Amino acid sequence: MTRLEGKTALVTGAGTGIGLAVAERFAREGARVVIADRDADAASLAVATIGDAARAAVLDISDEQSVATAFADLEAAGWAPDVVVANAGVQLFGHDAKVADLDLEVWRRTIDINLTGTFLTVKHAVRSMLSREDGRSGGSIILTGSPTGLNGEGHDFTAYSASKAGIHGLARTVAAAYADRNIRVNTVVPGYTETTLVTAISSDPEARAAIVGRIPLGRAGSPADVEGIMVYLASDDGAFATGALFAVDGGMTTL
Repeated sequence: MTRLEGKTALVTGAGTGIGLAVAERFAREGARVVIADRDADAASLAVATIGDAARAAVLDISDEQSVATAFADLEAAGWAPDVVVANAGVQLFGHDAKVADLDLEVWRRTIDINLTGTFLTVKHAVRSMLSREDGRSGGSIILTGSPTGLNGEGHDFTAYSASKAGIHGLARTVAAAYADRNIRVNTVVPGYTETTLVTAISSDPEARAAIVGRIPLGRAGSPADVEGIMVYLASDDGAFATGALFAVDGGMTTL
């Protein structure tokens, strides 16, 4: 399991959930991993779990100075990433709503973190990949999307769904813009994946049964279900994949 040997990967939102699972898998595959998270304690715990192959970067993806400083610090330390997973995001259960009922501040907070934060992560990832001291350019950038950005599944979550649709479009645009510099940009689209992000659903038996009942494979996803496609896209196995959406959703988007 050394498909990422010699690579350095940065994963945002890696203190918990999908981000943590991906970071741990990347390390097992031979990569050095940067645990990027706003929660310093969660990032430190993840680093302690992974060991010497990991280091923490505490940053707020919605703050450009924070993102720029994190990349500059990594470059100075010899940890410039070959792979960036823009995974951090929020879903504001109990506040996000159908459009007529949606408060502007909920919209702004969701877009600021999910879409603007992803944009800033991608912006500075591309800059870093274009300015390597060894003269090489190129790398793999992976964004985390959602089925709600592809269909009407998330009609009760207007801000979240719109932010994820924007992420899907951002990935395609950046992929086309930098393909000639060997920077690949793809989107992984997890379905209902049980992490702390969706506790409002997973802790409600009726709500959970309703959503799992719409998954053709008949079960909820777990962070481990997402690791494999992330490794593929981060590795040289995915060298001809760019601008694509890879659904890992138990078949939700087939319906």
